[in-house]
Amino acid sequence: MLISEFDYDLPAELIAQNPLEKRADSRLLAVNRRAKNFQDERFYNFPRFLEKGDVVVLNNTKVFPARLFGTNETGARIEIFLVRAIENQTWETLARPARRLKIGGKITLGEKLSAQVTGKTDEGRVIVRFETGENFEEVLESIGQTPLPPYIRRSDEVSGADKNRYQTVFAKQRGAIAAPTAGLHFTTEILDEIKNLGATVAEITLHVGYGTFEPVRVSDLSGHRVTPESCEISGVTAQILNEAKSENRRIIAVGTTTTRALESSIDENGRIVSGNRLADLTITPGYEFKAINGLLTNFHLPQSSLLVLVSTFAGYDLTMRAYRRAVESSYRFYSYGDCMLII
Repeated sequence: MLISEFDYDLPAELIAQNPLEKRADSRLLAVNRRAKNFQDERFYNFPRFLEKGDVVVLNNTKVFPARLFGTNETGARIEIFLVRAIENQTWETLARPARRLKIGGKITLGEKLSAQVTGKTDEGRVIVRFETGENFEEVLESIGQTPLPPYIRRSDEVSGADKNRYQTVFAKQRGAIAAPTAGLHFTTEILDEIKNLGATVAEITLHVGYGTFEPVRVSDLSGHRVTPESCEISGVTAQILNEAKSENRRIIAVGTTTTRALESSIDENGRIVSGNRLADLTITPGYEFKAINGLLTNFHLPQSSLLVLVSTFAGYDLTMRAYRRAVESSYRFYSYGDCMLII
């Protein structure tokens, strides 16, 4: 299929700029794959769609403050977005304006932190080595800002509300540069409700990186590859999931990152393997899902790899109908927006 087939019209006013006051008040479009119909709900009713024995799988990655501001040696203002740790305190970054950064140049990021440009990649990313006399991670926590997506319009100072709300209530493992946004709707009360009805909550870790949001740069999806991302599935979680599979109980992934982690961890016998690995699977039409039976996901950008993944799971026609329904019904889109449950 062509990536152009995954386009849709989205009025700008439907791109959510702020989170709702209460996480669970977000709208939920329930999509039934078998009946091919829709149901409008609120997320606080999510547990009603679960059955005893279901396993709900969360991505417990934690967003760190990956956005930094400083000046170069000429006084020009520089923004640095941390993309990938290379070694020690050397990072691959997205920098603006990159043209002002020369190899060997210095960037001042405050009294406690500076960086030296050590290289540039063919893709235009900037390699920097950070220098500080204190603990790097502690300094980053104190001066870094929450890395909100570019379609969420903010001044340079991200609010304290963003710092709290652009993080799931179950975030534990630090390492993501973006939130697993399908998880933003959960509250501790809803998690307790899920457990009380006899379903199981399991966790995996996939550190959401730039590859999750990287644009599709080919017209034919057969040539598309998503950048691998680090993930971990514990032995306990693998056991829970494999028992559910053997007993034909449903596994419901919360988010596309969770989906990629699980589907990337299936062995030749159809079992989920524990351990650390790279989630290197690119899911495009024709892929047969082996790990999950349901998917909770936010609404994604047109012509994105995430929309392709969702449509591969739900079916192309049903997914595009669901998106048209969401637009017509004024659902809120993207990271701070509403969600869709596909079962």
